[in-house]
Amino acid sequence: MVAHLVRLKLTLLRNGLRRSVWQVIGLIVAALYGLSFAAGAVAGSVALGFVEVALRADILVVVGSLVVAGWWLVPLVAFGVDATLDPRRFVTFGVTRRDLLVGLTIAGLIGIPGLVTALGALATPLAWWRTPVAAVAALVGAVLAVLTCTIGARATTTALAPVIGRRRVREVVAALAVLPFIFLGPITSAFTGAATGVEGISAAARVLAWTPFGAPWAFAPAVVAGEWGALALRLLVVLLTIVLALRVWSWALDRTLTDPVGEGGSAQSRGLGWFGRLPATQTGAVAARAASYWVRDPRYAVAVIIVPVLPVLLAFSNPGSAIVLVAGPVAAFTVGWSISADVAYDGTAFWTHLAAPLRGAADRWGRVVVAGTIGLVMTTVMVVGTVWYADRWDALPALLGAGVGLLLIALGGASVVSAAVVYPVQLPGENPFGTKQGASAAAFTSQFAGFVAVGTIGAPVAVLALLSVVRESAALGWAAVAVGAVSGVLALLGGVRLGGSMLERRGPDLLQRMRSFT
Repeated sequence: MVAHLVRLKLTLLRNGLRRSVWQVIGLIVAALYGLSFAAGAVAGSVALGFVEVALRADILVVVGSLVVAGWWLVPLVAFGVDATLDPRRFVTFGVTRRDLLVGLTIAGLIGIPGLVTALGALATPLAWWRTPVAAVAALVGAVLAVLTCTIGARATTTALAPVIGRRRVREVVAALAVLPFIFLGPITSAFTGAATGVEGISAAARVLAWTPFGAPWAFAPAVVAGEWGALALRLLVVLLTIVLALRVWSWALDRTLTDPVGEGGSAQSRGLGWFGRLPATQTGAVAARAASYWVRDPRYAVAVIIVPVLPVLLAFSNPGSAIVLVAGPVAAFTVGWSISADVAYDGTAFWTHLAAPLRGAADRWGRVVVAGTIGLVMTTVMVVGTVWYADRWDALPALLGAGVGLLLIALGGASVVSAAVVYPVQLPGENPFGTKQGASAAAFTSQFAGFVAVGTIGAPVAVLALLSVVRESAALGWAAVAVGAVSGVLALLGGVRLGGSMLERRGPDLLQRMRSFT
């Protein structure tokens, strides 16, 4: 039965590749990308064989711990592991629990992440080629580490499915998931700068070696040091982790098969929401729908959550530097440009705009009003906050002029781009940090062209603001205010008008193209 499950996974993978040539191309690119990582792991393991034992052990334990933690945590952000072999599909076939668990564990390694992890782990004995006994211990640790990765990932995702399955929780997790990646650079820099880097890695490795994440990678160092008691304890930690993860997975699997996870929606009436608060006009209706998106859709929440993080990131990476002053204008551009894929985010629901029928200008203004209001508030708060932090109140007019100007220019440019090009985007409820197949070329082309246009129009106000801050010139600051207001208003009016006419002319074609994505 285990072999049958593995063959079934391979068959489903092969049949999936027959559906589209783009899936084949995507798999090839992913395979090449994964093989480059595997080759790097093999080369790195060989190179570590020439490094002193203590540093070699610390690097392997820290890197290996990150791999195991990634397997356990990343699926929670990506809303689950590969569900090709959904356990609920085998309920009526009488497959024993043991066969199902073993089969799903092995099948979980069939794929680019599983193969890359397995190859990288099995290469770690090469780092201990000078000590054969340590190499054997490293091989045992590598096999147990791979099992810890796969079984742990299944246990965490299945056990937490009722929580992650709730839409509100998914939205919060997806929005917050970007924070560790944003702060990864500064944290790494601070970590390596403090305690000369090597000492920091050594301290982390000593702790991780006794955790489920790092224990399997610390077998070989214990053998080299002759610490047989430590080896036995670490082996016990790994085995207990695997057994406990299997127990959790088995329990969670029973619950999943008997009580499938639902969205848990509430039947309580909440009124008309934003539709009851905004004017009963075409523009008001679009604005109400857009406001609902900004409140509930994590794809929009990503743009919002990055804004308050930006000044913190700049202040953290450059303490006491005036570079933090750019946070306001950058936030303005980020929020303004966030509606550049609005029509694509609507998906096939865009048919309601065409069936209404809705004027193109009303559609554009409804989306702009909401994004512009949010952007104006956030830009003002960012500018005032960064000016206060840097004690540069003289730069307030210039930064406000640049921020408002870039916000309006970005809104105008986004109004044109979203009406000109649609491409596959993540659906509501999916991971907002993913990318759909076939979206890369169209997304890159439209975004790049829009960036160039907005950058060209916004260059004068940005340059004036920069010169005003650098030279501490009040005259240049007020000039930035005037230029930002004029260029911003003109760009917004022109963008809404052009985007509205394009939407009226090409709306059915855009809907037809979005239907082809599903």
